[in-house]
Amino acid sequence: MSERQTLLTDFLPTTRKEMLLRGWDQADVILLSADAYVDHPSFGAAVIGRLLEAEGLRVAIIPQPDWHGDYRDFKRLGRPRLWFGVAPGCMDSMVNKYTAARRLRSEDAYSPDGRHDLRPEYPTIVYTQILRQLFPDTPVVLGGIEASMRRLMHYDYWQQRFRPSILVDSGADTIIYGMGEQPTLELVHRALEVLDSGHPDLSYDEQGNAQLTSAVLREIISGTPTAYAPAYASSASSSSPASASLRQSVMLYPTAADIPGGITSDDLVLHSYEDCLRTPRLHAENFHHIEEQSNRYEAHRLIQPTDTSYVVVNPPFPPMTTEEIDHSFDLPYTRQPHPKYRGKRIPAYEMIRFSVNLHRGCFGGCAFCTISAHQGKFVVCRSKQSILREVEAITHLPDFRGNLSDLGGPSANMYGMHGRNLRACRKCSRPSCIHPEVCPNLLGDHRPLLDIYRAVGEVPGIKRTFIGSGVRYDLLLHDWKDEALNRAADDYTRELILHHVSGRLKVAPEHTSDAVLRLMRKPSFRLFHAFKRRFDDINRRAGLRQQIIPYFISSHPGCREEDMAELAIETKQLDFQLEQVQDFTPTPMTTATTMWATGYDPDTLQPVFSAHTPKEKQAQRMFFFWYKPEERRRIEAELRRLQRPDLLARLFSPANRNYKPHDSSPAHKRH
Repeated sequence: MSERQTLLTDFLPTTRKEMLLRGWDQADVILLSADAYVDHPSFGAAVIGRLLEAEGLRVAIIPQPDWHGDYRDFKRLGRPRLWFGVAPGCMDSMVNKYTAARRLRSEDAYSPDGRHDLRPEYPTIVYTQILRQLFPDTPVVLGGIEASMRRLMHYDYWQQRFRPSILVDSGADTIIYGMGEQPTLELVHRALEVLDSGHPDLSYDEQGNAQLTSAVLREIISGTPTAYAPAYASSASSSSPASASLRQSVMLYPTAADIPGGITSDDLVLHSYEDCLRTPRLHAENFHHIEEQSNRYEAHRLIQPTDTSYVVVNPPFPPMTTEEIDHSFDLPYTRQPHPKYRGKRIPAYEMIRFSVNLHRGCFGGCAFCTISAHQGKFVVCRSKQSILREVEAITHLPDFRGNLSDLGGPSANMYGMHGRNLRACRKCSRPSCIHPEVCPNLLGDHRPLLDIYRAVGEVPGIKRTFIGSGVRYDLLLHDWKDEALNRAADDYTRELILHHVSGRLKVAPEHTSDAVLRLMRKPSFRLFHAFKRRFDDINRRAGLRQQIIPYFISSHPGCREEDMAELAIETKQLDFQLEQVQDFTPTPMTTATTMWATGYDPDTLQPVFSAHTPKEKQAQRMFFFWYKPEERRRIEAELRRLQRPDLLARLFSPANRNYKPHDSSPAHKRH
């Protein structure tokens, strides 16, 4: 495919002119995104747009509308027949804009030329409130990471306070949380049936065409307009009013009596927003249940009283099937930015344009990560055929020179892994399948992924394939009690290091302190030592001079300055001068943020120390840079203040340079 062959009509329309090119006078669904419009399966608005298009709907998109002035961008496509979908972007808007120190980032990775002025803070709220002014009776459906992670009470690091569900602040009708294909398709099928039903609360345009209203959409989500859509009522498997509600959706009800089916013994009623404001420990109690239900195959409905209303989170859909995820990735994406951006650089697109996502979901359960809360812990894999089709499409893209930047996923080497006994997985409530130890039910087989790597390498036009996603080295070092699985892990390790590293392999031990790592839900740093020995040995035997680049976090809950001093000592002994480091950023709906904001571990309700002030956080971060003269002076002064001359001597004494920790962990003796 050349640039000349990519036509304006190959993209979802973004202007009235582009709608007219398709012969449309009205769209069925209009999506608003705070990202630039890139027609690629890594960009959520493109995925949902293409999915609805495949159902025969007319879908348009308004990327990065100007929220100032007369709101002309919001009005330019008119009113949709079904709803406005607000999907603000691939990243939380505040994480995208600000660092952990609340400083403006150097660029907005999802905007043309990295511009900062094309998205507001909290676009979910800003866009919805504008739509409510302009189209007061038109439904607004929220999706994407920003709304998904704010579906219930959450701590906002940038406002430095607890906030209620984003439904309260935005005024939207509903949230579709998590990966949105399944609930969006179900919502569309219900909505189209109701449009044909003669429901009395529908509105009509000048040509007499039926249009949804907010009131009707709320009934559809709640599963209540059965008298007007009998087929949909039966398809909703509504053994009770509660079970007829749309899965994976969030609604706000004015009273308990308005909740479909009322509050039952099957529901999990959380502490109220107001009670949690008064007693933050109650929010920690709540979050333990929220995380459990987010990662269960068979979850309960969650209900949280908020102000004078009730936020109701319906259980998620079961994990997608391979056929369903293949359908999503096989949609006719151009894989390019919209022509309006010609000549402009979109940093995030440049990073992923020659990469392929193999799977979704992650069973690592890291305390600071939002992946399991958004994608779930069950790994859903694309078929080999779907992956190869995408790889072949990439080989025909302009400027492709034969190198794939990534064959990955949330964790690169979880492809194809699942429980041996799936019935046990359906009842499991653990947030992690590998912490505090690897679940004996987990089938950690690396052979399917090796097969994918080798098949991709045989595609004409492919020269090299690199793995840019994070690798879980604990899965490579684990003793699987099965020699075939152990050999596969060894084979994968060699294949990765010898053929898929572009000189530097990035891994994420995150810390060196076992106490901090337990709170992070990460494995002991002893495993990093073992993996580094393996990495160095394979490179030495092959005559390669590759580097391993570890990622670390400072100021994570439970971490103190002494822990950071130990981290500096241990990484210095490994001859690292750290590059890939970050200060912990509290983001909504993570265990670590709950610890940071409440002072309690949600799993144990035990108190947890956190560095909160800029001074406390900088006192930890400086230990990453012990090798800089200006930081050394500060470190020396701080360790003297803490009365820890022992740490000072170990960090800066050359006598301890070659210290190697004793390693007797049984998890990796086979290496």
